[in-house]
Amino acid sequence: MSVTKRIQSVDFLRGLTIMLMILVNTPGDWSYVYTPLLHAEWNGLTLADFVFPFFLFIVGISISFVYKHKKGDRVIYKKIVKRSIKLVALGLLINVFLPYFPFIETESVRLPGVLQRIGIVFCVASILYLNCTRKQLISIAAIILIGYWVWLTYIPLPDGATPILERGPNNWANYLDYLLLKGHIWKPDYDPEGILSTIPAIVTTITGIVVGEILVSATKRKLGVLTIMGTCFILIGYLWSIFFPINKVLWSSSFVLVTSGYATLFLVLFHYFMDYKERDFGSLVKYVGANAIIIYFSSMILAKSFYLIKIDSQTSVHQFLFETFFVYPSIGKPLSSFFYALIVVGFYTLLAYFLYKKKIFIKV
Repeated sequence: MSVTKRIQSVDFLRGLTIMLMILVNTPGDWSYVYTPLLHAEWNGLTLADFVFPFFLFIVGISISFVYKHKKGDRVIYKKIVKRSIKLVALGLLINVFLPYFPFIETESVRLPGVLQRIGIVFCVASILYLNCTRKQLISIAAIILIGYWVWLTYIPLPDGATPILERGPNNWANYLDYLLLKGHIWKPDYDPEGILSTIPAIVTTITGIVVGEILVSATKRKLGVLTIMGTCFILIGYLWSIFFPINKVLWSSSFVLVTSGYATLFLVLFHYFMDYKERDFGSLVKYVGANAIIIYFSSMILAKSFYLIKIDSQTSVHQFLFETFFVYPSIGKPLSSFFYALIVVGFYTLLAYFLYKKKIFIKV
């Protein structure tokens, strides 16, 4: 395979991740979510927990492709910062948006979010990549993961309390979110895209950068190298989880390694069939990946509108659509909720197909 060719497996994995992201975020009824699409309550790992780290992993791969032969000068840094600001702004827009007058909510609005984290992590990881060798990047990643573990586990809080890894005020991540973002976070005391947990999320992107470099290198048996790398990530991550549990909310070091390991192995699998064997499949999925950010942004804005716009005093557009077209006595509500989410994914897949055929690519 020529390294100058577009790598289909990366486009496929990006599109698949966005589709899963929409599937997880738009159930018919949040009280009856199809079990595999629920996030782990605290510690643990479910299908839903893989989605966001997979996307950050792909962001890292993209960074390694785009900036491989670039030098870190003022022009490049300006572009990186500008793109990061756009991502953060889109994320904040999702949080403040109202589908009716005054169209913006500012009181107690959530500040963190998925696109905000993507923007921050993209900026930091890109600058690191432009200024560090591969060995230096790996060293930085290791220092962050070990330092994060030490911070959350062993460093006493300002009041002298012993830190804990459970939910509560004595958890460092929760403590900082409450202290610095009080009233502007997802839960009263923490946020899954909070301040401190964004630091190890940078490592998820660094793993993608390293994998991306190997993927386009002339290294012999690079798929074998990546398979070993991914397997090692998973094994080390699960061993580490004995001391530092796998936890998406905290974005624990074990969570980073395990999810990056699985992302690497899935990429190897897709790369083998799509790029090495040149099997052409999954075009619709790749179309979603071609406009990934705008598809995700649109899905969040429209979903929020459907929840907030009322048909009558009690029934939202979302509730009306779900209960009218998807709820039947013959099937349980969790399955109905899943079918609703599938239809939503289908709608955005068709939108992505339309944009692709019209050669409309909205870049952020």
